[in-house]
Amino acid sequence: MAVLQSGQAVDADRLQASPKVPFYRVLWIQVLVAMSLAVILGYVNPTRAVAMKPLGDAFIRLITMIVSLIIFCTVVTGIAGMESLKKVGRVGGMALLYFEVVSTIALLIGLAVGNIVHPGSGFNVDVATLDAKSVADYAGQAKAQSVTEFLMHIIPTTVVDGFAKGDILQVVFLALLFGFALAAIGPRGKLLVDLVEALTQTVFAVVNILMKFAPIGAFGAMAYTVGKFGLASLGPLARLIGTFWLTSVLFVFIVLGAIAWAAGFSIFRFLLYIREEILLVLATSSSETAIPTLMSKLEQLGCSKSLVGLVVPTGYTFNTDGTSLYMTMAALFVAQATNTHLTLIQQLTILAVAVLTSKGASGVQGASFIALVATLSVIPTIPVAGMALILGIDRFLSMFRAVVNMIGNGVATLVLARWEGELPHQVLQRTLGPERTLS
Repeated sequence: MAVLQSGQAVDADRLQASPKVPFYRVLWIQVLVAMSLAVILGYVNPTRAVAMKPLGDAFIRLITMIVSLIIFCTVVTGIAGMESLKKVGRVGGMALLYFEVVSTIALLIGLAVGNIVHPGSGFNVDVATLDAKSVADYAGQAKAQSVTEFLMHIIPTTVVDGFAKGDILQVVFLALLFGFALAAIGPRGKLLVDLVEALTQTVFAVVNILMKFAPIGAFGAMAYTVGKFGLASLGPLARLIGTFWLTSVLFVFIVLGAIAWAAGFSIFRFLLYIREEILLVLATSSSETAIPTLMSKLEQLGCSKSLVGLVVPTGYTFNTDGTSLYMTMAALFVAQATNTHLTLIQQLTILAVAVLTSKGASGVQGASFIALVATLSVIPTIPVAGMALILGIDRFLSMFRAVVNMIGNGVATLVLARWEGELPHQVLQRTLGPERTLS
């Protein structure tokens, strides 16, 4: 399959031999320049920068409108074309186990950093002075789900309900059913499989078109962020922002880096390989904007369409490493800032609840904040109104949350592909670093 690279479609065979293009036509350079200009505009003329918000919103909407269709088509054709359905179950089970282990590690790291650094110490905030109304809307949406409720939510009310709501997990569930059904009826479903395959190629061609507007979308989103909240707003809460950003970077290079090393590739070269997606997610604060191109690049590396279609979409629900780091650290920040003492049992309770509430808090803006409110609601001693402290800077936190989520899902896909023995060694060695054999 062709993949989006530097704004153009590039075949896997030409990964290293693609023709040289002028630097001003390289997508990641265009996005980086757009973000730089946006920061300048936000600092010089905040009012005009805020007015750029529709540019970012429009681009995010353009991508999200087609994400569900991409996932559905990719999963259906991938499963229908597999020789053994046992592989689907095996990969799915291994993926869920991997997701749970890594995201739990992220939750523990966030909890540990919060206890060591104490980012909220010294604020001595009087809860009565906080603007509880600013959190009211999020509290209304927040609801700690039971396991049963979570599983029931996976099933859409109607066939089109998941597409209408943009619920990735529901779309994956529906695609799995269609894929298994087409695989079961065999040759009789070939016409429909060919039709979905043609639709898949058409949808990715549409993505190629939409990605040409990525620099404009990145400019609008970043200009709004800087113009609305201002660089000065970072001052009072700089300790929390700096702590979270640094923790996110260390998590990527140390934890995900160790996993990548064990799987036989370099995390540094992988990050360079997906640099366009990283910059785009940083600018838009939404990891969903990178789903189409990330899936294409992973397929280009040699991961099968079925594996990518299963791991990446489900990973955006179950493998939210950045969100996990954020939730436990932010919960401790609110407690420390309001001088709320938490016992070890209460902290472990937050950890246990966050394991569930973090699921579903994907790259959509605001989802992680809502999930955190739901988590805090189970510990009555922590004032939910304290979330007003970080509401104003949540956009800056969400930038790194979304990036870590996206990187984590990319690494997970490559690791699972290596475990399945389907990733070509020569491609991985040439593109992402020296080859190693998994023990």
